[in-house]
Amino acid sequence: MFLWEENFLKQKRIEFLAGLDEAGRGPLAGPVVVAAVILKPEYRRLCFANRIADSKTLTLRQRTRAFAEIVQKAWLGLGIVDAGVIDNTDISSAIQFAAEMALNGLKKKPEFVLTDAGINLSSHYPCLSLIHGEKKSLSIACASIVAKVIRDRVMEVYDCFFPHYAFRKHKGYGTKSHFRLLKIYGPSPIHRKSFSPLKDWFEG
Repeated sequence: MFLWEENFLKQKRIEFLAGLDEAGRGPLAGPVVVAAVILKPEYRRLCFANRIADSKTLTLRQRTRAFAEIVQKAWLGLGIVDAGVIDNTDISSAIQFAAEMALNGLKKKPEFVLTDAGINLSSHYPCLSLIHGEKKSLSIACASIVAKVIRDRVMEVYDCFFPHYAFRKHKGYGTKSHFRLLKIYGPSPIHRKSFSPLKDWFEG
């Protein structure tokens, strides 16, 4: 697994590679988060005690443990864009903005950037977008874990401010329980008003 990235690094003679992935493209509430991860060279050869994979395939415990290890073995950058910006632009533009924020937040500047498909960049860094990048690139897989963990924690904080919506449980995604609560309370300040079906509340 992740041999594609290893071969790519050898061919291009790249030492500092950033992997980017996002969390929160589809929810009805909360921010979109992009993480940028540059693994320190001494940890590039898959030296992880915990399982590293697409965050969606990991349990909460696996993600938490992997996250703690990644933080110790990588330079991280984060971009967090809230629902208001998403509504005023669109989700693709918000993700691009968050990706640029994440890259700018890196302490170590990359020689090359790999992104999961769907993340567009306007930065000057040489870049390649990979379909199912979290399965081909260790750096992107690490970024997917970091983005997911950070976004989940943000939604847990929002749950303290808006407890009626159970954000801690569904993290803003369109679950049956979330829709039920929306019918009772209507949208909160962190709901994405431009997303269907929420825009019906504001256009109706």
